[in-house]
Amino acid sequence: MKNIYLNFINKTDDYANKIDVVFYQRNFAIEFGEIAVAWKVIQNSERLDQESFKYSTRYSVAIADSFRNYTPQIPASNGATYDVIEGGYGIMPQISSIPADNPEEIEIRNSLKTGEISVNCYRDGSLLATRTNINPGEKAFFEFKPQLFVGVASGIKQGDILYANSITQINSQINLFGVTSADIVLKGGGTGSASVPFSVALENINRL
Repeated sequence: MKNIYLNFINKTDDYANKIDVVFYQRNFAIEFGEIAVAWKVIQNSERLDQESFKYSTRYSVAIADSFRNYTPQIPASNGATYDVIEGGYGIMPQISSIPADNPEEIEIRNSLKTGEISVNCYRDGSLLATRTNINPGEKAFFEFKPQLFVGVASGIKQGDILYANSITQINSQINLFGVTSADIVLKGGGTGSASVPFSVALENINRL
């Protein structure tokens, strides 16, 4: 899949207030205990504001030891497995000769003798998902489909963990499968008795 070029347009009915728009992705490799992360946040958006951004196909991962010391990000790809081992200057991930069981997933194995690890996964350098408390011999799994969840929620910054009360507001799903570029148009909102729920839709779609 190639990069997707997106343009957010605020066409809400709120003429007076600024809003924060949050985007996140679901890690489909995890059925329970998923930790959602705000991948992108458009802050202080006013009516008719626009912001363009890229949905990149580039992934990277960084590993943290039990003392929260993170390794640099390294490129990662679907279908690959990475072993976290002891290096000369601390822990380090290295690609394994054994591929992932699922070609759509990225696997990170804790191959240390002792000590938990945490794994951050990034899309084009921005934090996308995280897995914590991975014990020796266990793996972290990441799988993302070309979908975004979008919503209006205040007080959230890019890279923040999203808790249940926030996720209930960030629940509009956008399917990007086969899309090369599109406008993400936010409508609704407003004040008083005439206000309606926010809604999100793709417009001006270009496909493969």
